[in-house]
Amino acid sequence: MRVIFGMILGSALTIGAAYVHDAMFAPSQASPAPTQTSQRQVVNWDVVNANARIAKSMVREQWDKLQQ
Repeated sequence: MRVIFGMILGSALTIGAAYVHDAMFAPSQASPAPTQTSQRQVVNWDVVNANARIAKSMVREQWDKLQQ
């Protein structure tokens, strides 16, 4: 039962996070389309991949600072 609950909760959190991200970075009608990948909506895997790479590099930088 815990496994099923965890899978449902994980799915809900993933969908909720994508919705919140897309709502925050939705292009307005007055402004032109954003050019940076980090400001585009999460509708394609290339956007997710770019955001994951940015997050991974930030974590590595902080880890390197901690190890020095």
